[in-house]
Amino acid sequence: MSFYLKNFEDLIVQKVNHSLWITLNRPEASNAYSSGMVSALVEVLKYADIDNGIRVIIITGAGKNFCAGGDIKAMRGKTGMFSGESNELREAYQAGIQQIPITVSQLKTPLIAMVNGASIGAGCDLAAMCDLRIASTDAVFAETFARVGLVPGDGGAFFLTRLIGFGKAMEMFLTCKNISAEEALKIGLVNQVVLPEELRKTTQDLADQLSSLPPIALQMTKKSVTHAYQNDLISHLELMAAYQGITQRSSDHFSALDGMIDKKKPTFKHS
Repeated sequence: MSFYLKNFEDLIVQKVNHSLWITLNRPEASNAYSSGMVSALVEVLKYADIDNGIRVIIITGAGKNFCAGGDIKAMRGKTGMFSGESNELREAYQAGIQQIPITVSQLKTPLIAMVNGASIGAGCDLAAMCDLRIASTDAVFAETFARVGLVPGDGGAFFLTRLIGFGKAMEMFLTCKNISAEEALKIGLVNQVVLPEELRKTTQDLADQLSSLPPIALQMTKKSVTHAYQNDLISHLELMAAYQGITQRSSDHFSALDGMIDKKKPTFKHS
């Protein structure tokens, strides 16, 4: 049986062309994280990243919401992800939800968030971890950790400050205020805002556009941009020389050149 046909706890996984759609599937809880969802999400992301048939990964939410972050009922009941005493919680965070940002940061495959509704707390952080974000006009973003007496323990402060800048990120975390899709577009939190009925097609069109590019170059470009943002010029140039040496002798490169010169659709083989 194909890996993607397995039953994943609180996730729906579907392959479309060269894209993998991952749907957070707890609509009755606004797609708040469960322990099973976290584990399944990490497992699927890691597998898809080494699958040469997958060139783009898309994360979205079932129903009306993207992801509500932590499950407040489980928090109050001290159950699931929120069971145990302080040190047990610390260890659970490291072994659990913090594996999401670690896994995402190591992906070579482009990752798109299709934000179909509320993206709150750790849900907002998940969107910020992705490479690109397309939002519905119905989407709402908020960093509400302080409102419930918590801190952004999933790594959201790391990603959001790099995405929208220190000042705006600080404002979101300290005020806990809701940000509309239009405001999110203005501050750079999302790349595009579309009507709800256009969201799926727009996202799939973007995924297909990325999938049509030479996959080795696309993956290395993603890693190049990330490295450039987080490191110094000299180490970046050294890495780029190595990456260029790889890409410039790949069959993808020559297929792309043939396509441009001979005006035909290229075929890419990851080699």
